[in-house]
Amino acid sequence: MSLVETLLRDEWGRLLALLVAQFRRLDLAEDGLADAFEAAARHWTADGDPDNGPAWLLTTARRRIVDRMRSEEVLARKMPLLAVDAAVTQEAQQVLATVPLGAGGQAITDERLRLVLLCAHPTLSREAAAALTLRLVLGVATEDIGRLFLQSKATMAARLTRARKRLAGASFEVPTDVADLADRVGIVAEVAYLAFTAGYAPGTGPDVVRRDLAGEAIRLVRVLRTVLPAPDPEVDALLALMLLQHSRREARIGADGSPVLLPDQDRTTWRLEEITDALAILTPLAHAPPAPYLLQALIAAEHAVAPSSEATAWGRIVERYDELLTLHDTPVVRLNRAVAVAEADGAEAGLRALESVALPGHRLPAVRAQLLERAGRHAAAVEAYEEAIALCTHGPERADLDRRRGALTGFASQSLDENTF
Repeated sequence: MSLVETLLRDEWGRLLALLVAQFRRLDLAEDGLADAFEAAARHWTADGDPDNGPAWLLTTARRRIVDRMRSEEVLARKMPLLAVDAAVTQEAQQVLATVPLGAGGQAITDERLRLVLLCAHPTLSREAAAALTLRLVLGVATEDIGRLFLQSKATMAARLTRARKRLAGASFEVPTDVADLADRVGIVAEVAYLAFTAGYAPGTGPDVVRRDLAGEAIRLVRVLRTVLPAPDPEVDALLALMLLQHSRREARIGADGSPVLLPDQDRTTWRLEEITDALAILTPLAHAPPAPYLLQALIAAEHAVAPSSEATAWGRIVERYDELLTLHDTPVVRLNRAVAVAEADGAEAGLRALESVALPGHRLPAVRAQLLERAGRHAAAVEAYEEAIALCTHGPERADLDRRRGALTGFASQSLDENTF
């Protein structure tokens, strides 16, 4: 990876936050920084890398922004600005003028947190917040974000533009109210998990998983952890949950490109270093008060430490789901609990647990089909598979369901997943 690529990945959010703090316009700051990276790609290839890449980029971006403001002077006065405290602007100016280097330390850290929280503004929809966060905080290209969300570059560009406009006049600050700050952090965490889930359960398209989207979501949570003024147990638990699920990425796809469910995965391909990292994060939280991400992470940890599906502590997982239901009762949690009940107490028990689930889409009939098959009720299983196939819009998953239905003619024994495989 070249220095430009490294800085784009690691420093985009920091540098953009500084420029936003000084110039108070998202569009100018973003365009100026993009121009600076483009110039860097041309000049550094010919002239060699500078001693201080971030300083070079900041200086170049600032010049581009000033030039554009001069040329748009009349228009600029009419453009809505972010509300930025004068002290923040002054601090950013000092950093831009006197802290060239990599750095900026706490000043940049604070401004990046402001940028993260701005993207979680309550006026934005969750999807808009997710897209804007990927663009502004992580520097993911508009075209790539469009691909991640299965939209054209033009459509995604228009959505990002609308999101930026909705932020006009918003305050570029860290909320001083603890409850307000917690709400914003909660939105960022939710946005990250939304993007992560989209990576591992794509609704359409040919991909079984979209590792790049999941990887970016993990990077966002890592950034959030580094900029928060104090550790947040739920953010820590979310990172552990993501790492545990992400550690199975190679095992989720078979040699023929079809999805591989959790019980059938080759556990030797799970990424041990990520599991170790996640368990280290979780260990201090083992006796923390129950919370949604923490409970899901503890469930994922049970899978991670089990040598096989048969040796998994399914009873403990059912207990975790029961705790989770008291905090976060959703159809998906109930569905996953029913699967765990089936593994702990048998398919008929799982079918009884499934009776309390009402979930649109193909996942509910797909799980019911597998439980019916395991219970030996093959005619009913075929009907459920047909219902699931009719509702499924995801190519590889639909093909897998079709294969399972076809295999029933031989009464082949099939495994059961936990919906999230």
